[in-house]
Amino acid sequence: MRTKSLKKNKINVVTLGCSKNVYDSEILMGQLKASGKAVVHEEEGNIVVINTCGFINNAKEESINTILEFMQKKEEGEVDKVFVTGCLSERYKPELLKEIPNVDQYFGTTELPALLKALGADYKHELIGERLTTTPKNYAYLKIAEGCDRPCSFCAIPIMRGKHKSTPINELVIEAEKLAAKGVKELILIAQDLTYYGLDIYKKRNLAELLEALVKVEGIEWIRLHYAFPTGFPMDVLEVMNREPKICNYLDIPLQHISDDILKSMRRGTTKEKTTQLINDFRAAVPNITLRTTLIMGYPGETEADFQLLKSWVKAMRFERLGCFTYSHEENTHAYNLEDDVPEEVKQQRANAIMELQSQISWELNQAKIGQTFKVVIDRKEGNYFVGRTEFDSPDVDNEVLIDASKTYLKTGEFTTVKIIDAADFDLFGEVV
Repeated sequence: MRTKSLKKNKINVVTLGCSKNVYDSEILMGQLKASGKAVVHEEEGNIVVINTCGFINNAKEESINTILEFMQKKEEGEVDKVFVTGCLSERYKPELLKEIPNVDQYFGTTELPALLKALGADYKHELIGERLTTTPKNYAYLKIAEGCDRPCSFCAIPIMRGKHKSTPINELVIEAEKLAAKGVKELILIAQDLTYYGLDIYKKRNLAELLEALVKVEGIEWIRLHYAFPTGFPMDVLEVMNREPKICNYLDIPLQHISDDILKSMRRGTTKEKTTQLINDFRAAVPNITLRTTLIMGYPGETEADFQLLKSWVKAMRFERLGCFTYSHEENTHAYNLEDDVPEEVKQQRANAIMELQSQISWELNQAKIGQTFKVVIDRKEGNYFVGRTEFDSPDVDNEVLIDASKTYLKTGEFTTVKIIDAADFDLFGEVV
C-alpha cells in the first residue's frame, strides 16, 4: 500500500542533457527560491522536476529511463509528485502522455510560468539574471539566445526550441554582474548558435559588441565562446578576442563533416574549401587560438571514401579539441526522408577511428606544452590532485591540469600560475610556480 511521504515540500530539480538545460534548470530554481520554495538540485525531495533532453537516441533513452525511475519511486511512496519539462516533453508530449500517463504534468521548453504555477510559485518577470547556479562557484553558463534558424537536415533542435531569439545586451550585462557578485569568474557563452546573435533584434551579427560590453564587468576574468556556427561567422569577434585579455583564445565551432556531398545533404551552407579557409583565417587572426569541433559519423549516404576524406582532413587540421558522435535518425527532420544506410557498428568503428587519431594529435600537442607556464583556474580537488584548467579548456569536455595536492594547497575557484611538468593525451600535470 502506498504511503504518503513525510518529507515537507522540497523540490528536487533533475537536469539531463546539455549546458542549455543546466541554465534553464538554474533559472527555474531561482524563480522557485524567490517564491519561498525549498529547492535542491539532484538531491532528495518529495516533489521532482525532470528537465529532459530529446536531442538524439541516447539522450532520449536516458530521459525516459529517468522518468520511469522516478515513477517507480512515486509508486513506492518515496516521492509525491513528478513533473517533466524540457526538450523531450516539448517534442513528444502526446506520446509521453499515452506511454507514461501517471506523470503529474508535462511541460514544454517555453512553459516556465505554467510549470511554476503547478509548483505553487509565481513567475517573476523582474528576476533578470537571478539563478541558483549548479556549476562550481568559479564558472557559470550565460545563455545569450534561444532557438535556431538554421536548416541543418539532421537536427531536431528548432522543433524543440523554436526560432532564434537573442537576449538584449543590457539584460545579459545585468546577469553577468549578478554572477560576478556571487564570485563567478568565468562566463561560458552558450546558445544554439552564437554566430547568429543579434540579427533578430539589432539587425546585424552583434556578438563582438556583446563581448565588448561583458569584458567591462568587474570580477569576470575569462569569457569563453561555445557553439558558433561556421557559416556567416562574424570575423570582428576575432579582433575583440585578440585585443581583450578576458576573452579566452578558445572557440567551439561544430563542423559536423567535410565531404562536400555530405555537407550539401546536411544543408550546412558551406564546402570543404570554405571550411578549411575559415579555420586558416581563425588561426591567422588569433595565432594561439584553441579550436574545438564536433563531427557526426555515419550520416545517411556517408561512403568509405567520404569517411577517409574526413579522416585525412582531421589529420591535416590538427584540431586542439575534437569530439564526435554517431548519426541518430530523428523523425520530423529533413534527413529522416533519407535512408539511414550506414550500419550502427560501422558508425561506431568510424567514430572510434577518429577519436583514436585525435588522441594522438592531442598527445603531441600536449607534449609541446611541457616546460611552459599557464594561468590555471582550480575547479575541484579529486583524490590526491587539485584539478584545474587553462584558458584553452572548457569544463567537462576538455583537458585538465592535475597538481599534486600533497605538495601544494590550492583554493578552488582561484587562479594560479602553473608550470607543466608532464603530459598525457588528455591530461596535463603541473606544479605551482
